[in-house]
Amino acid sequence: MKQRVKLIIMGLAVVLALFALWEVQNIASQIRESEEAKIRLWANAIGQRNRMAEVTQQFFQQATVDEHRKMQLYTDILQSFNDPDQNLDLRFSLAYVNYIVDSAKTPIIITTARDSVITVPRELAGQKLEGELLEEYSQNPPFRYRLWGMPMALYYKESQYYTQLRHVLTGFTRSFLAEITNNSVFVPVIIVDSTRTQVIAHGNIDSTEINNPAKLLPRLEEMARANDPISIRLPDNCHAYVYYENSALLRSLRWVPVFYLFIAFVLILVTYYIVRTTRTMEQNRIWVGLAKETAHQLGTPISSLTGWTQYLRGKEFSDEYASEVEKDLHRLETITHRFSKIGSVPELQEENVQQAVENAVGYLRSRAPRKVAFNVSFPDGETFIAPLNSYLFEWVIENLCKNAIDAMEGHGTITIVASQDARNIYIDVSDTGRGMSQSVQKRIFESGFTTKSRGWGLGLPLAKRIVNQYHRGRLYLKYSVPGQGTTFRIVLRKK
Repeated sequence: MKQRVKLIIMGLAVVLALFALWEVQNIASQIRESEEAKIRLWANAIGQRNRMAEVTQQFFQQATVDEHRKMQLYTDILQSFNDPDQNLDLRFSLAYVNYIVDSAKTPIIITTARDSVITVPRELAGQKLEGELLEEYSQNPPFRYRLWGMPMALYYKESQYYTQLRHVLTGFTRSFLAEITNNSVFVPVIIVDSTRTQVIAHGNIDSTEINNPAKLLPRLEEMARANDPISIRLPDNCHAYVYYENSALLRSLRWVPVFYLFIAFVLILVTYYIVRTTRTMEQNRIWVGLAKETAHQLGTPISSLTGWTQYLRGKEFSDEYASEVEKDLHRLETITHRFSKIGSVPELQEENVQQAVENAVGYLRSRAPRKVAFNVSFPDGETFIAPLNSYLFEWVIENLCKNAIDAMEGHGTITIVASQDARNIYIDVSDTGRGMSQSVQKRIFESGFTTKSRGWGLGLPLAKRIVNQYHRGRLYLKYSVPGQGTTFRIVLRKK
């Protein structure tokens, strides 16, 4: 039973270890898939950023062209004032162009040849266009023209609407990329073009490795060994490749199975050592117990023979005396047979269980204390036949009865009651002794455990081994209450 429990515990430990390893691998796979999905998201975001930058650049280029046309139209109308026959139309045209310029919120400054501001905006009139003011309005080349023979120049800046839109788009792009980078990618990652020489974007990696071609290629090869590059398509239909490494968490999880295996190996070694030590100690206790049991078993017939020798010295012999001496000699022969069967597979034969019980009790009845009574009850008219080794089975009955005699302290009744059904034979051995507490009941079948001051705790373990292993039956404690007695049950299979 103990061996089976050990095997079950070892099997459960192996199953739990395999489950733990599988779970770690499953978690690692989920983390790897999650990281790859985030890297794809990050790479797509970079591609969308590039597309957004391209569209934004095209938009502002077109906006610059449109503003240039407006300013060209504005100066053309101003120069038309040199023809006095078109004043009415020019005033209307000028008003229309001023409306367009004002609607577009395009800052304009018109100066004289001496760079003196003479118009728009009014608060700058009379000032010189120089220093920071000149730098501010020099984003675009000025339009130079003559009005009534006077050299003039028109300076303009980008429309306020376009400036605000540029700021909004730039801030949105930066915020978007920062959000993607900070929340999606926590691993070293590099995006390169189809030639694998131009870096499009990178994250969580030292920029010195990116800017140095001698370091870039070895790093890409190292990343490719860790994970296959991901191919993506950018908005301009160009291919790009995403190289990335595993995160620190994933790299740490790689070593978890090795750590588990190491711990399992250590536990197996420790368990093996403990089991081996326990088995060695148990074997030592068994050998010591067997030696003591042998001495005890031999002591009874030897003492009896010594007594008969003293009694018969100087007297005439009779058949009764010879019969008693013969019983002791048969007892010695039985003890020899018993110990010769230990460690080997005994031969079982169809024998009468009642006869084996009567033989064991008959020998003990004449040698037990006079105040100990034996009651053996087998139903009349029934035959109790089972595969037995009578030498060992009688030993079981004797051990149970001797324990009962010790528990009753030399006075009481030992009752043996037998019953049977179609498959099993049941033998209950009861006494009127002091009984056992719950803590003692749990340990009575342990080798070396005893409550006797001079005992060695081998009788019940041997009896259980004989019944359970040799006879494929069962021996167990059926009933025990302190102060009321104890009952053991033997279950034998008929076949």
